[in-house]
Amino acid sequence: MNQSPNLIEHGVSHLHLKTVSCANVLTLAYQSLGVIYGDLATSPLYVYKTTFSGKLSLHEDDEEIFGVFSFIFWTFTLIALFKYVFIVLSADDNGEGGTFALYSLLCRYAKLSVLPNHQEMDEKLSTYAMGSPGETRQSAAVKSFFEKHPKSQKCLLIFVLLGTCMAIGDSVLTPTISVLSAVSGVKLKIPNLHENYVVIISCVILVAIFSVQRYGTHRVAFIFAPISTAWLLSISSIGVYNTIKWNPHIVSALSPVYMYKFLRSTGVEGWVSLGGVVLSITGVETMFADLGHFSSLSIKVAFSFFVYPCLILAYMGEAAFLSKHHEDIQQSFYKAIPEPVFWPVFIVATFAAVVGSQAVISATFSIISQCCALDCFPRVKIIHTSSKIHGQIYIPEVNWILMCLCLAVTIGLRDTNMIGHAYGLAVTSVMLVTTCLMTLVMTIVWKQRTITVLAFLVCFGSIELLYFSACAYKIPEGGWIPILLSLTFMAVMYIWNYGTTKKHEFDVENKVSMDRIISLGPSIGMVRVPGIGLVYTNLVTGVPAVFGHFVTNLPAFHRILVFVCVKSVQVPYIGEEERFVISRVGPKEYGMFRSVVRYGYRDVPREMYDFESRLVSAIVEFVETEPRLEEEEEEEEGSNVMRKRKEETLEIMEAKEAGVAYILGHSYAKAKQSSSVLKKLAVNVLFAFMSTNCRGTDVVLNVPHTSLLEVGMVYYV
Repeated sequence: MNQSPNLIEHGVSHLHLKTVSCANVLTLAYQSLGVIYGDLATSPLYVYKTTFSGKLSLHEDDEEIFGVFSFIFWTFTLIALFKYVFIVLSADDNGEGGTFALYSLLCRYAKLSVLPNHQEMDEKLSTYAMGSPGETRQSAAVKSFFEKHPKSQKCLLIFVLLGTCMAIGDSVLTPTISVLSAVSGVKLKIPNLHENYVVIISCVILVAIFSVQRYGTHRVAFIFAPISTAWLLSISSIGVYNTIKWNPHIVSALSPVYMYKFLRSTGVEGWVSLGGVVLSITGVETMFADLGHFSSLSIKVAFSFFVYPCLILAYMGEAAFLSKHHEDIQQSFYKAIPEPVFWPVFIVATFAAVVGSQAVISATFSIISQCCALDCFPRVKIIHTSSKIHGQIYIPEVNWILMCLCLAVTIGLRDTNMIGHAYGLAVTSVMLVTTCLMTLVMTIVWKQRTITVLAFLVCFGSIELLYFSACAYKIPEGGWIPILLSLTFMAVMYIWNYGTTKKHEFDVENKVSMDRIISLGPSIGMVRVPGIGLVYTNLVTGVPAVFGHFVTNLPAFHRILVFVCVKSVQVPYIGEEERFVISRVGPKEYGMFRSVVRYGYRDVPREMYDFESRLVSAIVEFVETEPRLEEEEEEEEGSNVMRKRKEETLEIMEAKEAGVAYILGHSYAKAKQSSSVLKKLAVNVLFAFMSTNCRGTDVVLNVPHTSLLEVGMVYYV
């Protein structure tokens, strides 16, 4: 099978090439610096400041500084390098990464799909491949548990949504803390500058960042990699300079013994301060989530040989400076910069904060798009910002909501320490979700031994729980922000998923019997007029209730009738040659077809997609290649069958010329009278509000208004 042209745009990882030239790997590794590592690279701006923002005090023996740096080094090494680079990056879904990629793998391998309309033919997709069919005792036991307890599947979805919502919370906190931390450095040179001016400058930069989103990152992405490269080289060089000048003995803090000494001497205050240390690995989830834009090898090369050593040197140098300048702890990053290069580094730091913000915002657009595909978020406007690069999208509603939230946090808190507490809780929550999902992937997909899975869970889970507990302690001091944001987004996602699921169940229960349709004869009890009628439905089998409602109110219908079901499949992408699945509905003389149009969770229908022509071409191809039935083989000769097929093809093309009409059900969901008060609130108020204010089905499907016919229906769920 030939590769679909649009798959080429997804990146090297989608081509599954076994041999990639060194030049390609290095090129992708360089480009990834500007897309993936912006958030991770700007962490030195605020890590030490947030860590020492509490009651943790510095003593003359520098044991606290050595201990904090030791924690940063080993956290960075164990979590970022070992867990994410060496293990998690290997758990890709056809080259895609992130929470939804792990969930998609589990859904396919363990039959956990909560998406309706799953068909066996979906498992024949080229991107649905599930590797070796062998089962281990452990994987079989986990699958059996999910099969016996359907509610556990719903719990898993909620757990995934929790991680997703915390990741969205990151997109609010990352631009805020990065920009505010970068801009606050100007106060060193202008001591009399009031804090309000720092906040105003930060807000102006944030508004500018969100205002240019509609133009797409591809217009400015070519300068992202040089900015990140210059930033990492700058802070690593300054780190080496500070280490040599102020305290070369800081190298001894690489020993894990200093972590033990730190906790022994500081006690509870040392444990609480770990909420600041974890900020050193913010952005590791972005590294995994943006895997689809690059190859796994290129990301590993960039991190292992450039990003990792640069950031370790930067943290080491700042710790060396702090060991001799305890009084500068709250401005340690900018204080540690040598005077001659202060302004150049300040400018690069501001641009680096913009790059880090851009990466997280773009990732959020991608997350929301995936949620929409999986019926977990109201339909929103999705715009392609690049005609050449797949996956670069812009969502206006989400963009402006994020901007308002960022401004609210910046103006409301003003303090990077409080924002850091909120940020730490969001980061550790997402990492814990990834660890738990990876445990299931290792058991069900990779079929690893129990001892290996437990070692992974205990090793990384215990570290992340330690940091999570420290961040949770700071909930009253800013940690409540990601909790509030995630609960709000989660309520929206779950209610939307619940409402759409109930509407689908209503469709299944109330679909029209095929026997009833066939008993009406080839005319279906109506006058058949020239043209093609496309009836949109959520069902992959049977005749939807909306068609029965339509038939009872209008006496005529088109000569060619097509039931169109647009659905999502638990794979990231579906090639154009596998997009349409055509079948007949009833005998040939009825002129009825069914078209199932399949999209992956990272596929976004383009605005200029010529759906009408592609659908008709798919139907014509189906008619011309349709297998002959046994009765046809017995009663007719081959030449006669071919003549009839050509006649039917001609009839379809003539019907297309006569015009195509789109029939959509404009449905309203209402809770039954016997429903609980909570259900009535969720369906009649919240779901109804979201349905009214989200994008209409006709707009999402790019249906021309001149050919649109809507049929109103009330769904009692």
